[in-house]
Amino acid sequence: MSGHIRWLIVTIVVAVASIWMVLPDNPGIYLDLNNDGKAEIARTIAIRPGLDLQGGLRVLLAADLPADQITAGDMETARRIVENRVNALGVVEPVIQLQEGANRIVVELPGISDPETAIATIRETGLLEFVDFSGLGDVSHLYGARILTTAQLEQQAARQQAQPTTAPGEQLPTATPATPQPENTGTTDENAPIVNPRTGQPFVTVMTGAGLQSAIAQVDRLGTEWVVNFTLNERGAEIFGDFTARHIGQPLAIVLDGVVISAPVIRDALTDGGTISGAFTQDEAQQLAVQLRYGALPVPLRVESVESVGPTLGRVSIDRSIRAGILGVITVLVFMLVYYRVPGITADIALLLFGIMNIALFKFIPVTLTLPAITGFLISVGTAVDGNILIFERIKEELRKGRQLNIAVQAGFDRAWTSIRDSNLSTIIICVILYLFGSTFGAGSVRGFAITLALGLVLNLFTAVIVTRTLLILVMQVVGDKLERRMWWMGI
Repeated sequence: MSGHIRWLIVTIVVAVASIWMVLPDNPGIYLDLNNDGKAEIARTIAIRPGLDLQGGLRVLLAADLPADQITAGDMETARRIVENRVNALGVVEPVIQLQEGANRIVVELPGISDPETAIATIRETGLLEFVDFSGLGDVSHLYGARILTTAQLEQQAARQQAQPTTAPGEQLPTATPATPQPENTGTTDENAPIVNPRTGQPFVTVMTGAGLQSAIAQVDRLGTEWVVNFTLNERGAEIFGDFTARHIGQPLAIVLDGVVISAPVIRDALTDGGTISGAFTQDEAQQLAVQLRYGALPVPLRVESVESVGPTLGRVSIDRSIRAGILGVITVLVFMLVYYRVPGITADIALLLFGIMNIALFKFIPVTLTLPAITGFLISVGTAVDGNILIFERIKEELRKGRQLNIAVQAGFDRAWTSIRDSNLSTIIICVILYLFGSTFGAGSVRGFAITLALGLVLNLFTAVIVTRTLLILVMQVVGDKLERRMWWMGI
């Protein structure tokens, strides 16, 4: 009995937490662990509708190199980096997929209506460089400035080779090594990128982000300031080790998309990695670590098109779909109550908790809800009912054999457990396959279906087996004698 009381307490705690998360005006989770006025844990809890439910933007990125210079592995790496960067920077849940048969990446941003915001987000996934600032002394005035580098010129040359006419607004600065535009030389273009004032030439790129292996924001050993620790891959260690050994005491700029984001001074030869310090706040250090981790793309990308996408279902269709789903759930609840009576009541309670837990997880994870994702959830509701039906039918078989009620209930759950476990497990395996298949362009909606169905199957193992069993045994503790005398209440 004590074991069932413990499970009852667990069920109540889970139910209260789930109901709190499902509330429409849920404030989210914001915890100030250090009492410094900043929330170290900040989690918004809200439903995230997909592109087909609320509309948004679809951005098409195209490789800016000739096709013979790009491999499938390069494009997959670029897709993964774009996805990581957009997710790590805290923007809306994106759908980022490769377009089969072309060197393009499709980015879908649900709920975004401003094209400039979308393009600005995508452009964050550009060229990361470590640039030589030797001999410039104090370079603090260059923080945030746009500079011209040799890597940018190489990228521009590759673009011109691949496509002579680039998309408006997407080309890099038009200077070339032979005709650079030095700073303050009478040019009429106030927005022209800055070149090296010592040489009048573009700044020299020592290494791009391709030489990095990892980067993480941490507190230094003394616990006094935030720093960014990074490691280099084999090629990066070779380039960086030689350069830093020869330029100790000189500044080295970190440049993203041509903009200087930091310029720490080299203190030691860095052969396998190092530490970037600069009186960073926690947010600044984490932001820099994100930029270092995900700033390097194996191929340059340009924004080829941006289009606004309206909800494909429409408001009326969405409302009717919701009503149909609610009607289906109510029908199932009534069926369980009428056909199985007292066990049906416990199953209905477990089923309601099942639905609340699913919605709570959709908001907490969060899961992007598209129409296929909602379909996966509704199918999981049917699966949850199947588990209860299997259990109750086994109990009825035991009661018809003349078993006592408590023994029949115990046997019913024990004998049904293996069938429920194996059937759910096999379906979860299919969900995993569907999820992996959904990474292919054009099949992204399959991933939402697989995620919600798999979540439902996992939760079903808790509600159908643990919650229903706990509630039914507690009911037997209270009115077990009456149920023994009136088997009609057990559905017989």
